[in-house]
Amino acid sequence: MDGDDTLLIGTRKGLFTARPGGAGWRLDVPPRFLGEPVSAVLADPRDGSWTVALRLGHFGVKLHRSTDRGATWQALGEPAFPPAAEGQGEGEAKAATLDQVWCLAAGGADEPGVLWAGCIPAGLFRSADHGATWQLVSALWDRPERREWMGGGYDDAGLHSICVDPRDARHLTVAISCGGIWQSRDGGASWDLTAQGLRADYLPPELAGAQNTQDPHRMVVCAAAPDVLWVQHHNGIFRSTDGARQWLEIDTAQPSCFGFAVAVHPQDADTAWFVPAVKDQYRVPVDGRLVVTRTRDGGRSFTALDTGLPPPPAYDLVYRHALAVDGSGERLAFGSTTGGLWTSDDGGDRWSCLSAHLPPVHCVSFT
Repeated sequence: MDGDDTLLIGTRKGLFTARPGGAGWRLDVPPRFLGEPVSAVLADPRDGSWTVALRLGHFGVKLHRSTDRGATWQALGEPAFPPAAEGQGEGEAKAATLDQVWCLAAGGADEPGVLWAGCIPAGLFRSADHGATWQLVSALWDRPERREWMGGGYDDAGLHSICVDPRDARHLTVAISCGGIWQSRDGGASWDLTAQGLRADYLPPELAGAQNTQDPHRMVVCAAAPDVLWVQHHNGIFRSTDGARQWLEIDTAQPSCFGFAVAVHPQDADTAWFVPAVKDQYRVPVDGRLVVTRTRDGGRSFTALDTGLPPPPAYDLVYRHALAVDGSGERLAFGSTTGGLWTSDDGGDRWSCLSAHLPPVHCVSFT
């Protein structure tokens, strides 16, 4: 099998790994961090290290790093809001407290040691020493627009997507639920709101286009064409071809434009995958039929892929970080809230079930 050779699977009860074996994949057991909720994983392409974020409730957020592919782990520092950082809520009186690290991203190829962490509440943190220490990016946190941000599925707004421009590591694009899409071109020193064209039908019609209260569920960028970004939004699917200056709504996806996850082909910006569902209070596959949808023409048409997936009724929901594509653009994986894990080696045409009995899957990533 060509391409990336390990799959990291973050679940509610630990970090599982899977590797190619025989005709398919082999799940490694027991998991690392057994019993502990994994909220984010990062396979750093610069040095091969793995970083894992845990959400331990009473014991708080913990981060660990491995430089030997999971054989041993080193405890890292944890992001922390300064004591004076005010949280959201009535009167803005409460101090901000870290709930979870929702995403991790590597800095540029010319920035060894730089990591980014997106959190709930919606803070962006930077580390210059592989995660040993972290600093809040105050220029984004202190924006007056933050007062309008609101939680989607959580009480607080959360920063869940970080895209680092491969051409210029100082160019960052982040997505916040519910706080729109923001960009920095100076490494986080200043920020611009770039959510023009997104639409929020959960707001009154006159506010539906307000950029600062949009709910992008997940944002990804094409590595080979960084001006092309895809967003799975609460309202549907959006795409930008001009570096997020303008977003175009795509309403051709069937059976639904709603969902949480999106993955884009690393070389072909017109090819992307989604896992559709029924929105709002339901959040289950349409008609109980689990499918992955794929476009190969920039959203003009979509194909529903279900070969190898369970027949109806199947009520698996896929979280925003639980769908991934590898560096070849052919190998995919996704995991569900009911513990199913599927892989494909042909761009999604056919799927194989690696396990139907894992803990709920929060995130997946190829190394």
